[in-house]
Amino acid sequence: MGAVGVCNNLSSAALLPSQRRCDSIRLKPFLSIPETLRSLRVSPLKIRASSTSYIEAKPEPVLDETKLNLRDTILSCPICYKPLIWNSQPGLSLESLARCSLQCQKCKKSYSGNESHINLTVTGGGKLYGESMAASTEIFRLPLVSFLYERGWRQSFSFLGGFPGPEKEFELIKTYLKPVLGGNIIDASCGSGMFSRLFSKSGLFSLVVALDFSETMLEQCYEFIKKEENFPDENLILVRADISRLPFASHTVDAVHAGAALHCWPSPSAGVAEISRVLKPGGIFVATTYILDGLLSYAPLRGTLRQTVADVTGSHAFLSEKELEDLCASCGLTGFTCTRNRRFVMISAMKPV
Repeated sequence: MGAVGVCNNLSSAALLPSQRRCDSIRLKPFLSIPETLRSLRVSPLKIRASSTSYIEAKPEPVLDETKLNLRDTILSCPICYKPLIWNSQPGLSLESLARCSLQCQKCKKSYSGNESHINLTVTGGGKLYGESMAASTEIFRLPLVSFLYERGWRQSFSFLGGFPGPEKEFELIKTYLKPVLGGNIIDASCGSGMFSRLFSKSGLFSLVVALDFSETMLEQCYEFIKKEENFPDENLILVRADISRLPFASHTVDAVHAGAALHCWPSPSAGVAEISRVLKPGGIFVATTYILDGLLSYAPLRGTLRQTVADVTGSHAFLSEKELEDLCASCGLTGFTCTRNRRFVMISAMKPV
């Protein structure tokens, strides 16, 4: 059976089913996530030291087993998708991953980390050979663009396209991801890590993978993290990778988020197909992007204009709601839903159980 499309309006009750097509709506305040979800955080343990005194002690890391499992079964070679051998001490954190080196068991390709992230692109570890991407991808590798992304660039999406802003977007994302809270999540095309940091600080996920093709974006993410006091970086790792060759074993990821990114991918179908591959049965894909419909979707030159933009920049910004639904369905994802506000759309789809 094909995916069933459901389009939602933004409302104070989060997501309510409505008609198949959505009209433009006004943003309303969002309710915060229920208190029961916040209880997923681990509170410090109180240990009785004597009959008259107590001492505070940090609990033993409750995610160690999960992280070791992730290290052994999820991170994989982007060439053959086989497990990687770790040439370092056990541990999966922002600091330990950046200092490690890994080798594929099958093709013997080696990968290494630097101060901020580990490079798991196909050409990672190469000394001379490299490949450039489409202009819509390469622009985000420019240091100036990476510096400006959270210093004005991302904020412009609100008045240009109707994006509700990071906090309200995050509330919507959590609503879609309720079935997989507590699992691991990939923040694909994370940019400077705006949502990666929110995912990590929420305590709602066992591990957060901030993933981007731009090394300068990942460096910005690392700098933002280091400026925050008491940031929980033990549950966050930074990975450089290509969205069309994700370095994860199949069926090992609970959730994938791609914020304001899908329209920049050289091949949205290749990216969503890879996301479908790595998702566990029941895993959820959530993405935000710009959308084109209404009168503009019937413009005689729409097809020509879209092809011209794609040829020049590699951007696929002129996708309609129906095309987004069909894209998810063609990549094996079902239960398509969406939330609209002007040109902003948040979509969600699930890997069938």
